Amino acid sequence: MPHVPLVPIGAAREEVLDDRMFEEHLGAASELEERLRARRAEVRAGWGEKYVARVHKKGKQTARERVAALIDADSRFFEVGTFVNYGERFGGELTSPAAGVITGFGRVEGRWCVVIANDNVVASGSWWPRTPEKIQRAQSMALRLRLPTIYLVDCSGLFLPEQSRSFPGARGAGHIFKMNSLLSAHGVPQVAGVFGDCIAGGGYMPIISDRVYMTEQAYMVIAGAALIKGAKSQKITSLDIGGPEVHVHQSGCADIRVPDDATLIRCLRREVARLPSSAAEFYRGDAGAAPPRYPAAELPGLIPTDHREAYDAEQVLARLCDHSLFWEVMPEVGEEMICGVGRVGGLYAGFVINRQGLVGDPDQPGQRRPSGILYRGGIAKISAFSRACSSDGIPLIWLQDISGFDIGTDAERNALLAYGSNLIYSNSTSEAPVFTVLLRKASGAGYYAMNGLPYDPVVQLSTSLSRLSVMEGRTLAIATYNTKLDDDFEIVATDPEERRATLAGMQEVEERIEADMDPFVAARQMDTDEIVDLGDVRAWLEVLVESSYQSAGYRRVKNPRIWTMHDLRELVSGVR
Repeated sequence: MPHVPLVPIGAAREEVLDDRMFEEHLGAASELEERLRARRAEVRAGWGEKYVARVHKKGKQTARERVAALIDADSRFFEVGTFVNYGERFGGELTSPAAGVITGFGRVEGRWCVVIANDNVVASGSWWPRTPEKIQRAQSMALRLRLPTIYLVDCSGLFLPEQSRSFPGARGAGHIFKMNSLLSAHGVPQVAGVFGDCIAGGGYMPIISDRVYMTEQAYMVIAGAALIKGAKSQKITSLDIGGPEVHVHQSGCADIRVPDDATLIRCLRREVARLPSSAAEFYRGDAGAAPPRYPAAELPGLIPTDHREAYDAEQVLARLCDHSLFWEVMPEVGEEMICGVGRVGGLYAGFVINRQGLVGDPDQPGQRRPSGILYRGGIAKISAFSRACSSDGIPLIWLQDISGFDIGTDAERNALLAYGSNLIYSNSTSEAPVFTVLLRKASGAGYYAMNGLPYDPVVQLSTSLSRLSVMEGRTLAIATYNTKLDDDFEIVATDPEERRATLAGMQEVEERIEADMDPFVAARQMDTDEIVDLGDVRAWLEVLVESSYQSAGYRRVKNPRIWTMHDLRELVSGVR
């Protein structure tokens, strides 16, 4: 009977790296991760204590207090989109921390849910530029994983001075309601709690939910009292127009009224408790969740911040998989890539990761070539592995540290374009949940081929070390000024002024590109979903993998005896 031949991988840190190098790497990573923690705290503060006090004075909780009360006491909230709009100014001086909405994964009554909460300490929960897209991104995660979706609504509508950037377009505010509809059409439970202002689009968002609760301070209106006063000269409050008296007892747009925030949160938890429990325990079988043998907290000391330095990719996997056990699939081909299966939290997941350093060259026996690059054998291997994961229903995790594709005459003769297209097709049509982690480099077409965000992973995470770009700053500067350089990339001009201008221009390009590669730039623009500590990657994978198995019956999940993986092993066994 075929079984999953998990074997021990990795080694104790002392056998991998000496104390000096480990501490050196750890120190460099700590600087970056301290910046991450400081900026995360800055975002979580919203518009500051003054606005928190305003909320409390009304007898209400802040959005983050509501989220903390909603999730199970022994769990944590895994936030996505923390740094959307980070560092941007609107109207000259206003900021929108986290785009004024909190989104992420929270465990409620033992079930993972997607939580979407308007941040009422940032412009009363208004929708800024990118707020609609951020909400829709969270809704798409819920749809892909069939996770219950909980809306904590306290939204005063669009931030009108910036309406042209959030109202129109294919992903404008109105697309939120289409996503509400798609979630409903696919049977994904949606529960909404309305805590306060719920104006215009904010009023539409909860309506399609399966259950809608309102506090006594809440109202849902197409237009608020101020607008009605101006348009119709009627003196009336928003509560009079669309409070719980209207929507619970007259219109039927809400189901239940409750006195306050705390009661509403308890009611939402009760609704989630009524849903079917998680199927994750069924898919675990007798394999309980277990930590890796080698701690994930060591990763910041094992992966150098300098992208030019190599490390052992197997040691990364050993710090992500349960018991540090792993089945490498097709090790005989494509040495530059590692792919295989391990357990995360007791549940099977596929992994693809780039080797670093030098690997053998099958076309030139005895020769070595750089890894972190996609060659023909590796592309074919991970393409087949991606299809197998899709066929078997195994969640697939891409761990990127890639410089791109092989280039040159041999690469074109070896049809890398065709092999790359096959890989892209495989990833684009995958039916199993897929997640991407940018460990360090994510460069050029390699970023695309290894299931970067344009290929729609359910979630893409970056680390503080991530560098997302077409090419490195120095390389791009050389390409930009190519006509002014010789074959050794030295400036051709002899005129001192022209040489200075060329050198200054190259430096400007290199510095600008290096700045653009900062993971906070990608997170601000929603080119990645979240920035996480390297040591926290394992905890994130536990959430994402378990979420993949929580809902039963909506996708194929084969039992391990009939995996396509077994066929791959037999087909390539002994191949060199």
